[in-house]
Amino acid sequence: MLKRILVALGLILAALTIYYWSLITYGVGQGLGQLKIVREARPVEEFLADPRFPDSLKSRLRLIQQARRYAIDSLGLHDTKNYTTLFDQKGEELMWVVIACEPFRLVEKRWEFPVIGSVPYKGYFNKEKALKEREGLEKDGWDVSIRNPDGWSTLGWFTDPILSGMLMRSEGDLASLIIHEMVHATIYVKDSSDFNENLASFIGDRGAELFLKQAFGDTSRQFQEYIHQDGDYRKVADHMLRATKKLDSLYQTMTESESVESKKTRKENYIRKIVEAFDTIRFSDGRRRSSRFAKRLPNNTYFMSFRTYESKHDVMLEDWNNRFSKNLKNMINYYRATYPSL
Repeated sequence: MLKRILVALGLILAALTIYYWSLITYGVGQGLGQLKIVREARPVEEFLADPRFPDSLKSRLRLIQQARRYAIDSLGLHDTKNYTTLFDQKGEELMWVVIACEPFRLVEKRWEFPVIGSVPYKGYFNKEKALKEREGLEKDGWDVSIRNPDGWSTLGWFTDPILSGMLMRSEGDLASLIIHEMVHATIYVKDSSDFNENLASFIGDRGAELFLKQAFGDTSRQFQEYIHQDGDYRKVADHMLRATKKLDSLYQTMTESESVESKKTRKENYIRKIVEAFDTIRFSDGRRRSSRFAKRLPNNTYFMSFRTYESKHDVMLEDWNNRFSKNLKNMINYYRATYPSL
């Protein structure tokens, strides 16, 4: 009897391995890529003590140390070893994230993973594999894009290092990124990427504002620069969220009998209008945002990214102002109690 049970279990395990082989090989590849980064990262103190390491970058490392401490002590985020080490990228990209969306509906493709659940992106440490994934999705008719994130969270499964590319950011942008990723290691809801990313973005943005005000003062260059940058980005996000709703309405007028070429033409013309409308918005830095798309218009993945990261900010801002009386730590504690991390 025992022998039969063991044989049956072996057959089941073999069948599951075959069925989930692509997921297993993907997970192994990602794990090895992350382990390489963690293994080769060195303590921040070594870089601060190294006379050959540029002083300008040392100041960014000290800023991260301050922002990390502020996030733990003043905001109540988890105290981990994250961002206590530095990985030198040597000027190279590390991660390629594939995002896909239906071409005539604002419906994203989602990938299923154990533990973390369903997410609207798939990351690779290998560029060729990411390009192959994009090629396959495009052949199947998806709108696809690939981005290189400056940072990511492993949700506490690994020790997340500072990536040297992060040090090129402005003080406020860097503080926002660090706090954003620390939120992921503190609060994560399975199958709720919109909630997770909106919450991390909101707390990252507002946490950075509070941190800079405490660290440098509200009249400082660092604080004022961040306020202007954040204000400009809010204008971009608001414009794109409004445009996303209008684009969604356009897609709903498309019928099955309409030709694909007609749909493509209407879609392209409408997206071009959205991009050109950027130039009607006045930004503090005077830059024209439409120039970013001079060579290539964005596709549906660009619009969906604003839904994923920005669509709930107004509700969260209202909660922060009224329900939590602008006390970000109380807001975080509420979410920590309601939505415990993995």
